[in-house]
Amino acid sequence: MKRKSIVAVAVAIVAGVSYAQYPIMDLVADKVVQKYQSASCEQLWANKGKHGPEEQRLIGMLREDPQMRQAFFNRIAGPVMNKMFECGMIP
Repeated sequence: MKRKSIVAVAVAIVAGVSYAQYPIMDLVADKVVQKYQSASCEQLWANKGKHGPEEQRLIGMLREDPQMRQAFFNRIAGPVMNKMFECGMIP
């Protein structure tokens, strides 16, 4: 049981460091997750491939910083992929 506690603390610390390392990216990731969770499938299909200026800027930042890109994908992957699967956007 003690080992599980140590692992849980280590995971929490790493997650906290990742969260504090990219505060703006964290806000944007939260916004992306919110967008996917609140959008209907029809809305997602209609907006597929369309990127506004804020999204373009984020894409540029993610291309320049592989560590930030990994942190961003780790934050959004679950919720976004689940919604896309529910909407038939991925197999």
